[in-house]
Amino acid sequence: MSILSAATIEDVARIAEVSIATVSRAIHNPEKVANSTRLKVNQAIAVTGYTTNAMARSLRLGRSNMILVVAPDIGDPNFSNILVGLENEARSHGYGILIGHTQNDAQRGLEYLKFLNSNQAAGLILFTGILPFGHQAMTARLPPCVGVFEPIYNGGIPYVGVDDTAGARKIVDMLIAEGHRRIAFIGDSRVRLAYNRRRKGYDEGMLAAGLTPAPAMIIEGDGTLESGRLAIEQLFMRDTLPTAFMCVNDQTAIGVMIGLSARGYDIPGDFSVTGFDDIPQAAFMSPALTTIRQPRTSIGKHAMALLLDLLGGQQPDHPEILLTPDLIVRNSVGAPARRLSSK
Repeated sequence: MSILSAATIEDVARIAEVSIATVSRAIHNPEKVANSTRLKVNQAIAVTGYTTNAMARSLRLGRSNMILVVAPDIGDPNFSNILVGLENEARSHGYGILIGHTQNDAQRGLEYLKFLNSNQAAGLILFTGILPFGHQAMTARLPPCVGVFEPIYNGGIPYVGVDDTAGARKIVDMLIAEGHRRIAFIGDSRVRLAYNRRRKGYDEGMLAAGLTPAPAMIIEGDGTLESGRLAIEQLFMRDTLPTAFMCVNDQTAIGVMIGLSARGYDIPGDFSVTGFDDIPQAAFMSPALTTIRQPRTSIGKHAMALLLDLLGGQQPDHPEILLTPDLIVRNSVGAPARRLSSK
């Protein structure tokens, strides 16, 4: 094999001392190959740098082996790790990944709908929380779909994500155990199902402790840093201050922390702040943010496995797969301040 030439499946078979068919099975159906054989093949792949070309394989077979992943914002800190899980699982079964970035643009969504109807993708992973919309005939011909990260409105689409309600309940229970009774919910939304579920966990936790969520403590938001900062302004204008802030995601929580710091308040000395997601920035805030960690790579893996089952004709036993979130306790939560300073 020339150093300058691309490695072939024949090169892998020769180094692993197995047949080409065995290499193919080890790549595309690893469960059908003995562990020792699969290890030899994987070592040979590492030595040669061999990579499968899902697009070329699709052309040979006359059908697509590509999965389209449609996301509204590929810059979202949650996207990359979920994508790792999606791609690893797809690759292990001989599929490739295409990424469609809608940028919340309906026209871009329509373009991806046309792409799907041209049979260039075998299946669809949706981060958007809504089905692509356009001509009714095209929507009716969508390939198998799975929603991730954001449940799909009115689509009847299987969904894989974190248990948002359980995660929110963990946060509320922790804050109440610390002695907090006035807990604000920042980021309420009528259009984001994931945020609705987190609000449900907040309500359940408060009611279980005999506390009634005060309407003045519920602030709407869109999950951005700026919406968290603006929430602080709203609460100070209302002169209705909590002792703790439960934020719908980490971006919102960081905005809340910025807003409080700008007014000279200490976290957690004056106020406690929590987030949801555990994005990379959360651990590097000052103080480090207490939050809920989403098992993002595992979400991607389970979502792709479910889609591959659908492509194989298997129907899911349940419409949703909800993974257990972890409470990550850092330094942004403390006991309620006895009195707020006059800063």
